[in-house]
Amino acid sequence: MSHLISQDKISKEALYVTQTLQNAGFEAFIVGGCVRDLLTNREPKDWDLTTNAKPEDIQGLFGKTIYENIFGTVGVCVTYETDGVLVSRDTQDGIYTIIEVTPYRTEGKYTDSRHPESISFTNNIEDDLSRRDFTINAMAYDPYKGHLIDLYKGQEDIKDKVVRAVGDPDKRFKEDALRMIRAVRFAVQLGFTISHETHEALFQNKDLLNEISIERVRDEFNKIILSDDPMMGIILLEQLQLLQNVVPELREGIGCEQKGEHVYDVFLHMLHALQYASKKDWPLEIRLAALFHDIGKPRTRRWDGTKAGGKGKYTFYGHEVVGARITTKILSRLKYSNEVNDFVTLLVRYHMFFSDTEQITLSAVRRLIQKVGSENIWRLMDLRDCDRAGMNKKEGPYRLRKFHSMIEEAMRAPTSVGMLKIDGQVLIQELGIAPGPRMGWILHALLEECLVDDVKNNLEYLKNRALELNTLDDVTLRKHGEEGRDALDEKEEEELREIRKKYKV
Repeated sequence: MSHLISQDKISKEALYVTQTLQNAGFEAFIVGGCVRDLLTNREPKDWDLTTNAKPEDIQGLFGKTIYENIFGTVGVCVTYETDGVLVSRDTQDGIYTIIEVTPYRTEGKYTDSRHPESISFTNNIEDDLSRRDFTINAMAYDPYKGHLIDLYKGQEDIKDKVVRAVGDPDKRFKEDALRMIRAVRFAVQLGFTISHETHEALFQNKDLLNEISIERVRDEFNKIILSDDPMMGIILLEQLQLLQNVVPELREGIGCEQKGEHVYDVFLHMLHALQYASKKDWPLEIRLAALFHDIGKPRTRRWDGTKAGGKGKYTFYGHEVVGARITTKILSRLKYSNEVNDFVTLLVRYHMFFSDTEQITLSAVRRLIQKVGSENIWRLMDLRDCDRAGMNKKEGPYRLRKFHSMIEEAMRAPTSVGMLKIDGQVLIQELGIAPGPRMGWILHALLEECLVDDVKNNLEYLKNRALELNTLDDVTLRKHGEEGRDALDEKEEEELREIRKKYKV
């Protein structure tokens, strides 16, 4: 593996900060995860620098910095001048790229499995790299000299696809117990395995995870869920006995047989559903809903000997209701936002909707949309896709496509008098038009005009036009009204043909 990383792969802002520090006589390296990402041909999301400059030295070299921590990390704010030259200065809109620069440092004892009691700045990068978590994150690179510092054989572990702790893994995990779940996260993000000695130390220290703030655990859990292989991430958490410290409720599904159409137990079914959501690159909320959608099944499972022609089968009546309660407790405990909690719980609650298109009516579909909201109905269908995949069923059967078609039919703009900005109450109370057939003819005549030109669907125009129509005799007015109904029927048929054509049903 070459020690050289092309400069064009490194952000201009990171190069600018590195060069500014070096021009002032200091050492400066890009370090940690961004070096790992560059060596694995991944695009770094963040750029971290380390240097022998002290915080006050860093602040003195740049016009706009942020320094609000006890670890010495200075955020250098970088922006462009109008001529395209990079500078560090304040901006009117407050928009700039922040490059974090941390002085070389060593750390004191850890007594809470989270934070060191003290830190000390040092002049040796070797001291700084020795405190880092894993070998693949303990490399530093000078982009101008093309020099890679790799004291712990991180390159070799990248080549062998191994996550290995720096130095003594037991010490690393006792320093910061979150590193245990981070080991799992890196393994699934990179497709690596965890080294034997790291695995053993991780297992021995698993209970220390309870000392970590739940927000930090949740953030790492999210990264596992959002990886390309979340199923393996959850399996690893369970194998390492960490899952019981994150989402113990998931473990209730292990060995919980379902039979019938299901080929997996509840636990593996939910994991396969989650993996499908990852395959589709769906967002966090859909992945969480896929992971938890059947979490109520173990607590509702009953054996009914009268089912399946007397052979008997398991039933899970009301598992979606119980599952919704469990889901909201999990998400509250992990301190997800109310918005995420409400949305995921809603999907879990209604994922068992009846979808037999041979029996369901359009009005039933409308009621489902009303329950979950038109803004959520397609996400509910995504969850149903995940559920089917978790049963090892093929994608996109005819019945599912037909249900999609029915949703569109139910959701299309209401082509009826109900869409008008005027109604019978206005006709009666404000315009003095008596209830009866004439009122219906007037409303349908107004609808016809709005179908042609929806700009006319405003209250003032409709009021004036209704008064004009009310002066017509019954025969003429009725003709206008019937033309409105005909236009409505024609437009409905045209829309329905297009929807059904789209879904090939």
